[in-house]
Amino acid sequence: MISESVSRRRVLFAVAAAPLAVACTTEPPTPPPPDPLSALAAQARADAALAKTLSQVPAAEEIATARETHARLLQAEVDRERPPLSSTAPPAPTAPPTPPDPLAALRTSLDDAVRDASMIVASLPSYRAGLVGSVAAGCASLREVLS
Repeated sequence: MISESVSRRRVLFAVAAAPLAVACTTEPPTPPPPDPLSALAAQARADAALAKTLSQVPAAEEIATARETHARLLQAEVDRERPPLSSTAPPAPTAPPTPPDPLAALRTSLDDAVRDASMIVASLPSYRAGLVGSVAAGCASLREVLS
């Protein structure tokens, strides 16, 4: 009789432990691809930093402010779509070295921002496409200010 209860216990234990063993050995799900808006936000932050170095350009301060706003809004959408895993803020990005001709670099970067945003806008849901389209239009306007 004792051997019968021991074997039942072992069987019950094995049945109860099987799902746990499967759960511990399954592959974790693959992470989602990077959010395309996070690259646009990083580009906006870099543009703002570059514009701040152009003290001799009259519109540089307004361009820096506009691109900081773009970065903040794009990052807020990225964080809304995919909330950060930790509550700590990511480290501040390091500033890239100042190019030999910062004004030309800013013009090129704004052109790139318009192109990059325009390339992804059609693949986004409408509420995100509106934000990205507005950023692209804003960058095109800022580029005209620098002409």
